[in-house]
Amino acid sequence: MASSASDGRPVIGLTTYLEPAKFLVWETEVALLHRVYVECVVAAGGIPVLLPPMSDAYDRLMSTVDGLVLTGGADVEPERYGQTQHPKTYVRPQRDAFEFGLFDAARRQRKPVLGVCRGLQVISVALGGTLVQHLPEARESTEHQPAPATFGQGVVTLADGSRAARILGPETKTLCYHHQAIDRLGDGLDPVGWSADGTIEAAEAPGEDFLLGVQWHPEQHTDDVRLFQALVAASKERA
Repeated sequence: MASSASDGRPVIGLTTYLEPAKFLVWETEVALLHRVYVECVVAAGGIPVLLPPMSDAYDRLMSTVDGLVLTGGADVEPERYGQTQHPKTYVRPQRDAFEFGLFDAARRQRKPVLGVCRGLQVISVALGGTLVQHLPEARESTEHQPAPATFGQGVVTLADGSRAARILGPETKTLCYHHQAIDRLGDGLDPVGWSADGTIEAAEAPGEDFLLGVQWHPEQHTDDVRLFQALVAASKERA
């Protein structure tokens, strides 16, 4: 089933948060997403569609879009990778159920997927991986999440010949905000990017299918949408 718009631009689904929020005169629960994600998809030549975590019609949803961005957000439930919950781990089980189901459907339909921060972790755990639940304990550093609402700045080295390196070059400057990270990588994924302390910052599936996750926040660089352009191009080709 083709879902591209008649003008040829692919439709890109973006998963959303489900959180309490206050805006205008309202204080209520909202399905929402940082605007920069949407701006990056538009700048990359795609048509953005927000996907709130409120449905289990995963195959139907994926059949209506050409590509998928698994966005940042809360931690993945540790029960999903066989661990007990760390005191610093905060979860959103409803969102987990939605995104794991959506990712499975995307894989069945061979739709291109880009994971951002939490999105990389969802991909890896869905494929059997595990996570470090609190990096400041494991690395004795807060450089990956310096303070609330403050992005850490770093440089990620990318593996020669990887999809990520073909898109971004041998290294890339990053803005990151995560207190968890990949421990054991999921089946079928290759580690292709590392920060200076050895933390896995990018992983991808080899082969023709576009499956790439990054631990940093590329949407914060709205003047550099190369990752989103790569997703849009792959989505257009698949459609």
